[in-house]
Amino acid sequence: MDGTLVDTETLWWDATAEVAAAHGHELGAADAPEVVGRAVDDTAAHLARVTGAERKALARRLTDDFFQRVAAGAPLRPGADRLLAELAAEGVPFALVSASPRVVVDAVVGGSLAHVPFAFTLSADDTARTKPHPDPYQAAADRFGVPTGRCVAVEDSPDGAASAEAAGCALLVVPSLLPV
Repeated sequence: MDGTLVDTETLWWDATAEVAAAHGHELGAADAPEVVGRAVDDTAAHLARVTGAERKALARRLTDDFFQRVAAGAPLRPGADRLLAELAAEGVPFALVSASPRVVVDAVVGGSLAHVPFAFTLSADDTARTKPHPDPYQAAADRFGVPTGRCVAVEDSPDGAASAEAAGCALLVVPSLLPV
């Protein structure tokens, strides 16, 4: 979702930069692998290491700040709307699999993606382990009732790509903020 269908990676970066700055850390290129395409808890753990702040409080603040930015509107990535419309028109079932928390997934699906007929959505809250582990894509394939080898994942981050590949899905990479 983030960075593939909607341009929320820049919103996530901005929210993370604001939280980091509030704790005396200027977010830079060296932080990118710990921020882009990462789950909230991973980014919060990174900020806790570099700022000394408490991880759970950082995670809450990151989620709140990001949610406010998403609720204000997350622009669609180029080509996303057309691809989703064509899949729907051809009767190809598709789901949204995200490392974002449920509250963020629901905000995006209820806003920028409200017109999209997802079969279902999976968030970081829906599996024991999120990306880069295979659990999210395995759970999606299970819900569709097909082997992961019959699924195609669209990803833009190293963690997302690792998750899809570990699950055995075919992978389509969309260029974004980090090389995959």
